Amino acid sequence: MTTGADFFVRALESYGVTQLFGNPGTTELPLMQAVGASDVDYVLGLHEDVAVAAATGYAMTRRYDSHVDAETCPLGVVNLHLAGGLGHGLGNLLNADFSGAPLLVTAGTHHRDFQQEEPILSGDLVSLAEQYTKWAAEVKDVAALPTMLRRAVRTALTPPTGPVFLALPVDVQQAEADADPQRLGPIPTAGRGDSAAIDDAAAAIASATEPVVVLGDEVARSDGVEAAVHFAEAAGARVHGEILASEVNFPAGHEQWHGPLSTRASYTADAMDTDTLVFVGCSTNTTVSRPTEPLVPDDATCVHVTNDGWELGKHAPADVAVLGDPAQVLADLAERLGGRIDEAERARRLDAARTWGGAESDAPTAVDDTVTKTGLARALARVAPDAVVVDEGITASPALHAAFPFERTQLVGEKGGSLGFGVGAAVGVALAEREAGRDRPVVGYVGDGSYLYYPQALYTAVRYDLDLTVVVPDNRNYRILKENTALLMGGRPDDYEYDGVDFDPPVDLVQSAESYGALGLRVDSVDDLDATLERALAHAGPALVDVPVTDDA
Repeated sequence: MTTGADFFVRALESYGVTQLFGNPGTTELPLMQAVGASDVDYVLGLHEDVAVAAATGYAMTRRYDSHVDAETCPLGVVNLHLAGGLGHGLGNLLNADFSGAPLLVTAGTHHRDFQQEEPILSGDLVSLAEQYTKWAAEVKDVAALPTMLRRAVRTALTPPTGPVFLALPVDVQQAEADADPQRLGPIPTAGRGDSAAIDDAAAAIASATEPVVVLGDEVARSDGVEAAVHFAEAAGARVHGEILASEVNFPAGHEQWHGPLSTRASYTADAMDTDTLVFVGCSTNTTVSRPTEPLVPDDATCVHVTNDGWELGKHAPADVAVLGDPAQVLADLAERLGGRIDEAERARRLDAARTWGGAESDAPTAVDDTVTKTGLARALARVAPDAVVVDEGITASPALHAAFPFERTQLVGEKGGSLGFGVGAAVGVALAEREAGRDRPVVGYVGDGSYLYYPQALYTAVRYDLDLTVVVPDNRNYRILKENTALLMGGRPDDYEYDGVDFDPPVDLVQSAESYGALGLRVDSVDDLDATLERALAHAGPALVDVPVTDDA
């Protein structure tokens, strides 16, 4: 007999899924038996949130592969256990949602004729999941499984991409299933956009004095980096990434690039203090806490381009709104601008864009023989310039973005703000890199506060013999809380006393890594930094490098 669980796995195979991430429980046992008899590989995480992070990192990387190989399925699939397991996974489900990761999340649940007894670990799984998913539902009959699974996969993969959720009762998993997987069909983009709206956008940009472009992560997700470069050059615009950008939407070495906007309102307001702003593919372009001043000038002309109607005009008024695929719209805009801006005006704009912001950072590499965050970021750029970096450095992240010359597909970032993403996501990225046959180094750049959420994610890397290096900028405190204290209450971070923020006594991160079977290294001197990083990168398997850093720069 073919069961619902057998059908579910067979359908995933037909859609091109090769990996299933998870942490199993009793209500998933029929599904686990079906996976064991299939060609789908099960990837075990020791905590459900680790499994969700790994599936997210995997999906974000496979999406890039799907840009060049239409046969690649970019879907990440993760299976959790009842309400407890889904609750554990919600932190990184939030991150997956903010990151637009194409993710299918499932959870086994009790027999339908037993749920009224309120057995242990029971709960309203759909309500738990729906806040951070595009669609959430329970499969209440095995006959509905083919349609609901097809719908879930298409919903996750259709731009704007994101997670979906299906609850799978045990009796549905065990019921006889006499059906074939339904064909998925091609996944559409949002299209070229309205031609009249694009023409209005071109006119607004052409008449600008100093256009500023803010690129969001939908640019990278739509394979629009090259189109963004052509557009920015045609417009003569200064270019920034949206606040909390987590992917490479513009080459970091380009002369018009000035980095992602800051979470500090004053810095971002200064960067966007211009007459014309063009927001492309943005979703998180606002500060973490309530800004004390307007980020966008009231009199600025705002042009919005996105494939997500909800984002049009969300954070700022949209004087021109184009709903369409960012890559296609940017390419069209670049072409239309060609005849609207003369070369002298373009040269003037380009000169202003290149010179905005002054000289490069002169932050020191070390203070009193302790590495600075900038020094660590520079070292990574030296020893691993071709690495794909999973960034959850939090307060160490700005230095990384300033010092590392990221090119397209080299960055997977933590976008939702829920800590505990980085190491698990790096596991998923490393798995995707191996599946694609690449040999790029994979580096998890993870702050010590974030690492300590789920150090057991290293076990999964060891279990599956993944080539992965976790670099921890270790300041032995939740520095973000100290900085946010100053933002909320005034003054400087060091003006305050703190409780529950410093790691005293510190955790031995080297022994932590070694306990899971990884190589553990610590940088004891600035002079040893490059050599220690190189040793970890050369190690055939998972490694962790503990890098004590200052909070100065």
